[in-house]
Parts: sequence; C-alpha cells; structure tokens
Amino acid sequence: MTASTQFLIRLAAGMLMVAVCAQLSWAGIPIQHWTQPSGVKVYLVQSPGIPMVDVQIDFDAGGRRDPREQIGLASVTASMASRGVMADGAAPALDENSLSEAWADLGASFGASAGSDRMSFSLRSLTYPDLLPKAVQLAARQLGRPGFPADVWRRERERMVAGLRESGTRPATVAARAFAAAVFGQHPYGFEATEATLARIEVADMQRLYTSLITPCRAKVSIVGALSRAQADELVASLFAGLAAGACIPLAAVAEVEPLAAAREIRIPFESAQAHVLIGQPGIRRNDPDFFAITVGNYILGGGGFVSRLSEEVRQKRGLSYSVYSFFSPGLHAGAFTVGLQTRPDQATQAVAVSREVLERFVLGGPTAAELESAKANLVGGFALQIDSNRKLLGSVANIAWNNLALDYLDSWTQQVQKVSVDDIRNAFARRLQPQSMVTVVVGAVAPAN
Repeated sequence: MTASTQFLIRLAAGMLMVAVCAQLSWAGIPIQHWTQPSGVKVYLVQSPGIPMVDVQIDFDAGGRRDPREQIGLASVTASMASRGVMADGAAPALDENSLSEAWADLGASFGASAGSDRMSFSLRSLTYPDLLPKAVQLAARQLGRPGFPADVWRRERERMVAGLRESGTRPATVAARAFAAAVFGQHPYGFEATEATLARIEVADMQRLYTSLITPCRAKVSIVGALSRAQADELVASLFAGLAAGACIPLAAVAEVEPLAAAREIRIPFESAQAHVLIGQPGIRRNDPDFFAITVGNYILGGGGFVSRLSEEVRQKRGLSYSVYSFFSPGLHAGAFTVGLQTRPDQATQAVAVSREVLERFVLGGPTAAELESAKANLVGGFALQIDSNRKLLGSVANIAWNNLALDYLDSWTQQVQKVSVDDIRNAFARRLQPQSMVTVVVGAVAPAN
C-alpha cells in the first residue's frame, strides 16, 4: 500500500468520524430507561453500527461504605470477585486461571472495580448468537457466585501491602494522601487503606459485603450496543439470574463532607528533585446546579491546559512549573477541588503564592468575556470526542444513570455550556470556593514558609 493510499484511507476515516459525530449531535442520543420486576434499573442506547455490546453494572457499594477499621474492603472485594467462581449445578468451579481462559476463549471480558461511591462490573462481548449467550452465562456465574478463594486473598494482600510500602516512597502519593486526609477530615472520601486495615479483612467480610450490597434492587445497568430493547431486557435478566432478589432495605445515609473551618498548610520534607504542591478544599456534588458554570469556569482557571489562567501566570510568565492545573472531582458527596503543580523546591513558596493569587482573583472577578467564548468553543468542539466510541458513550450513560441526571443530558450538554455567562461563573465560584480557607500541601525538600 502506497503512502498516498494510506493518507486517503486515513482522511476518509477521519471524515467518516466527523460525519458520525455530526449525525449523533443532530439526531440526538436517545436513552431508553425501564425498571425490571426485580428492581434492576436499565438504561439502554442502541448502537447497531458494530455487532458488539458494552454493559456496566453499578451498585452503591463503594469505599464510602467501608467500615472504618477495614478501609479497602470494597476495593478488595471487587478485585477478588474476578478470582474464580463456585460450582453451579453441573458447571464446575473455575479458579482464576480457568476463568481467565474461559473469557479469552469467548473473545469477551468481564471485570469489577470499586471507587469511592460505587462498585462496578463491566461486560464486553460481540453480539453474535453463538457468542453472546455464552458470555452472558459466564458473567452471570461470576456476578452471582464469586469464589473469593482464601489462598488467593492471602497472596493478594501481601502484594497490596508491598504496593502500599512502595507507594510511600513516591512524593506524589505522599502529597495525595496528606491532601485527601486534610480536605475530607472524618469523611470516608479521605480514608486510605493501610497495612492495618487490610490485615483485618478476611474472606468472610467480603462475602458479607457482597451478600448485603450486591443485590438486583440496588443495581443500575447501562448498556450501549447492537441490541434491541427486548434483547437488552433479556440480557439483564440473565445476568441477575444467580442473585437473589429479596427485600431491598434502605441503606444508611452517609454524612456529607464538612467544609473547612480555616486555612491549613502542611509541609512534608522529602528528598525529591521536585516539590509536589496541592491546594484545595471540598468542592461540589455531581448533581450540583452549578455544575455547568463550574465546568466552564474551571476550564478557564486551570482545566484548559496551556491556555488556562494558572498556566499563563505560573508557567508562561514566571517559569515556576512546566504544568499547573485545577479540577473538581464531584461525586455523591462534595469531591475535592484541587490545584496541583510540581516545581523546584526552592521555588515552591513562590509557586504557591502565585497560584493562590490567581485563584483569589478568579473567584472574585470571574473570567473575561473573551476567555468565556474561547472556553465554550473548545468545550463544545471537543464534546464529540467524549462519545466517539461505544465504551466512551457507555461511561456517559452510566454517569447519567448513577447521578440521576436527565435522560436528555447528552443532547442538551452543548446548550447548557453555551448558556453559561460570566456572572454565572463568578457567582458559582464565589458560592463554592473559599480561597482563604484552603488546604495547602507541599511535599519536597522545601524550606519552611516565611
């Protein structure tokens, strides 16, 4: 194949992607939603272009529900759920190697993970009639009858403890841990697994968590792929066939994140070439009405890379850091607002001062009209890249499902961004951020603050 032919093929592929994204934007992305008799809530986007389906199953079983003395329980439970399945009737038990081989034979995948808010299971498979039913059947076994082998847990615990010890040698990890603890205080968002908490976790604890929280009535299932509604409904019913429905007792409420009462500066000596700096406070929940104003405003402040205010003042004008950024991490509770950078240890105090000054000015005055229009153009122009594959689209649908957002959220996203005004951003930042009461963490061989 000649270079010119390759170029033409790539050009045609690029034009096709633009056309597809434009068509999605024009036609909208209809999300079908229904609840099965078992209580499972289903969200479906039909995508018939390729014979494939992606499924995400979310439960309110994330780290925020870990017992204080067993931090890490949700994470290790999710990890161990992929380490084997128990026997089921005529189907023999599968250890972790046999399970991995079974998925490889199907050309499909199924796995689990846990974050602060949720435990998630994901399935990906071709939709061919001779493959999909087998993949769903195996996923149903793994979801309904995980093995939790004790010998594997002992091995994994040793590996995790070794990882924790190694991570303590990295300044970025040390900074992140100190920052989370200071920002969130006694809220579970700030808790980290330790050797001691992992030592208290046994297989019986994983089984107890799994039995109590991984139930159909607590599940939200997001699907993107080449399935009809009837096929998707049947797939979901099959996936949950191994889990008992039972009564859905409401879970205990988790307390909200407390605001910071005063500014706090934490300096941790560390032998490293760069000082790691984090500045922030509790931010917003994902369903906050200021979400779009915050999103556009943060792009201007520090989320837009080299075109942001922070980058201009800290990097371009003063050369204090190659990269400086800001972001919000909203969840079911107020996630952290964070400004982060790395700098030479002897420049850390100056970099912190400049970053704080930029943040204070932005909260007080907001963006300029030119900054706002540029941010809108970049955000709207890049939106198609957030949904240009089934897997990315699945993440967006799962976000809608998990946070109870409007079903037309994706269709109205660009309009919501375009509606944001300078006043909206200034008012939202003034409501949500208190620059005089933030946590500052500096990890590195830095001199004490003056």
